[in-house]
Amino acid sequence: MEMYRLQRGSFLFIFLFFVIIFLAEISQGEEKPVGTKLEMIHIHDFRRANGMQPINRVDHLRQLLDHDIIRHQKNRNRRQARECPIAKQTRKNSVSGDMAMYSGADFGSGEYFVSLSVGSPAQKVVLIADTGSVLTWVKCNYWCNSTSCGEKSRKPRFFRADQSSSFNTVPCSSGMCKNELTDLASVPEECPSPHTPCSYEYRYINSKGLQISSQKTFLDLPFTMVVKTRYLSGQPTHGIFANETITFAQTNGEEAKIHNILVGCSSPSDFEKFQGVDGLMGLGYNNYSLTLKAANKFGGKFSYCLVDRFSTQNVSSYLIFGSHESIESIKTHDRMQQTELVLGISSYYGVNIKGISVGKKMLKFPDEVWDVKSGGGMILDSGTTATLLTEHAYEPVMAALTPSLKNFARSNLTIGQFDFCFDAKGYNESLVPRLVFHFADGAQFEPPVENYVLDVGDGVRCLGFVQIPWPDQSIIGNIMQQNHLWEFDLANSRLSFGSSSCT
Repeated sequence: MEMYRLQRGSFLFIFLFFVIIFLAEISQGEEKPVGTKLEMIHIHDFRRANGMQPINRVDHLRQLLDHDIIRHQKNRNRRQARECPIAKQTRKNSVSGDMAMYSGADFGSGEYFVSLSVGSPAQKVVLIADTGSVLTWVKCNYWCNSTSCGEKSRKPRFFRADQSSSFNTVPCSSGMCKNELTDLASVPEECPSPHTPCSYEYRYINSKGLQISSQKTFLDLPFTMVVKTRYLSGQPTHGIFANETITFAQTNGEEAKIHNILVGCSSPSDFEKFQGVDGLMGLGYNNYSLTLKAANKFGGKFSYCLVDRFSTQNVSSYLIFGSHESIESIKTHDRMQQTELVLGISSYYGVNIKGISVGKKMLKFPDEVWDVKSGGGMILDSGTTATLLTEHAYEPVMAALTPSLKNFARSNLTIGQFDFCFDAKGYNESLVPRLVFHFADGAQFEPPVENYVLDVGDGVRCLGFVQIPWPDQSIIGNIMQQNHLWEFDLANSRLSFGSSSCT
């Protein structure tokens, strides 16, 4: 009997032990996902906070549209260079400075800014957020002396590499420098010693150097002419590649450090026009991008929610690493839809489009318009303002939308590359048929009318589409993406989206 009691007691003990383990695993599995949320400050709020002159809505939009076209031309040329063996060899053998590096900062006019903690101990920097760029760089004192970096100033604006114990330069003798980093910037072939830092040079565009007649757009010019003109601007910018530690504040109140993230350390003296901005956060898809490293840290996902840039409400846009479910304050108004995320189109994020409908009627397009293999397709880019459509997609969309606006007088106001602008007196968005993007796997993106019939100011509205040449990828720009939450699941190549006020 005593033996039976002992056996029974042992059995109960083992049973309870496994029950406790099972319950602990369930509890751990139900833990709230952890992520990190960064506020994205729009340029209008950023300029006000830094005591800078406000930007006129019309002039700023013109500036951004010019930036869209230059950005598009650069990426088009880069793709052609990768596809052409002669161009590849020319780029490989070129001297430093031949390859330009572009971003939302090309005109000093990035639209969204985030604050990031870089180095050990962490130093706060303000960066332009750009999904169309890969390299994250900061103005850095590595190249400086007391004069060039403004050491005598009370608040010098640059990252102090000498005060960061985790700042490790990439050697110029490494294969990483000689081969892999040449896609991010122009890397000089000179390597004085094996441990000399891997350096880069590039030029930013100066919009004042672009002399183009009013009868021409950027797309009407031969690409070589644009290159020759825009390279007249300024001296090359110098920098070195390094690996650094970036610290994120998690939603659970703890800090997360991500080590060995590739950053560019650029000479501060080359960026005097970027008042209040310390560099750029490259959110493009690349093995060396901050996006991929941070997303992997937080479950393979990142997302952003962009509010109306001219909204009077006190609401901010957000960039999230990790699942959006880790942020209680950001909800969608409807069920999140999912579609395939196409990776590998340069550094961009692509989607499989089946077609576009206007007023519940599917428009007719050539099959190759949405086929990546045929030179077409569609990408999402937070760094492009307007929605850019190749000519075979642009013409059907405009033909379907303009009849609803035929009773409004055409405006004499020229807004960049917008073809259709009208006097908005008496305008009501209920007059405009709804536009819907249809994805190949059944998901549908139906943006608000205000996302494509744009209030550009001065009583004028414009259809927010810009025509680009074929063949090329069309682009859903950041205005079209406004008032939606976009989640990029890099681990599973899925894109989720839903309407949201970002609150």
